[in-house]
Amino acid sequence: MTRTTVAGLPFGKLRAAPRLAFIGAGTVGTALAVRLAEQGYLVVAAASRSPASALALANRVPGCRTYPSLQEAAAAADLVFITTPDAAIGTVAAQLRWQNGQAVVHCSGSDSLDVLDAARRQGADVGAFHPLQSFASVEQALRNLPRSTLALEASTPGLLETLRAMALALEGTPVVLGAGDKVLYHAAAVIACNYLVTLSKLATDLWGEFGVSRDEALRALLPLIQGTVNNLERVGLPNCLTGPIARGDLGTIEKHLSALTIRAPDLLPAYRELGKQTVPIALAKGRLDQERARQLCALLGAE
Repeated sequence: MTRTTVAGLPFGKLRAAPRLAFIGAGTVGTALAVRLAEQGYLVVAAASRSPASALALANRVPGCRTYPSLQEAAAAADLVFITTPDAAIGTVAAQLRWQNGQAVVHCSGSDSLDVLDAARRQGADVGAFHPLQSFASVEQALRNLPRSTLALEASTPGLLETLRAMALALEGTPVVLGAGDKVLYHAAAVIACNYLVTLSKLATDLWGEFGVSRDEALRALLPLIQGTVNNLERVGLPNCLTGPIARGDLGTIEKHLSALTIRAPDLLPAYRELGKQTVPIALAKGRLDQERARQLCALLGAE
């Protein structure tokens, strides 16, 4: 049979795309399997510690089979996604047998390629394919995955092009990371995503000080949060910054600090630190001069 190469992987002449398997059938694995299958990728195998989860994934993907063992699922595919919890990725990669020309890819946000060293030593190409998105459920993941950023790493140019094609098929924006970039990339994601939740919790706590429940407070604040996200998208940093620090409004900041000292002293350190981090953004926007910036930093307790 004539052999051809598509994106660095060997395929038979009748096969236009790699056969994919998913080991781990949670939210991310299921969403990727479903969306890639919708784009014409051949998702042929699923296996999971939970047979019910693997079956649920397979039932959503025409032509996908479940396998009783992880090894059988891996052997059925050219490219294997390990979509287990992060702590299990290295263990799964090490316990399976891999073939030359096969590829294995994980979807961890913080791990780089070294977690797949056991597979690479057996001759497999290794990579990472991380959706930069928040997935609270499978259905939400299916809605959010298209148009997300996808962070890519690969041990070979061919696998990198395969992953880039997948990202584009998902209507995503591929970003290629170098060795050592992954942890900083993930820290940035935590700040932008997880800590937004934390900030929202702190804000709703303050509403509780004047008798408004957390649910009511969140409903009241969400339009403001969504408006801020819209401004980030439309005018970008630093021009989207508004509020008292952007204006150099010392009086309002003094009132905040006074009120927090009396009624919510536990929030003072966070408020001060966030304020200090906001001053350089205000300076970059151009409405704040150096002297007023110095005064703001002094008020907020900068050393």
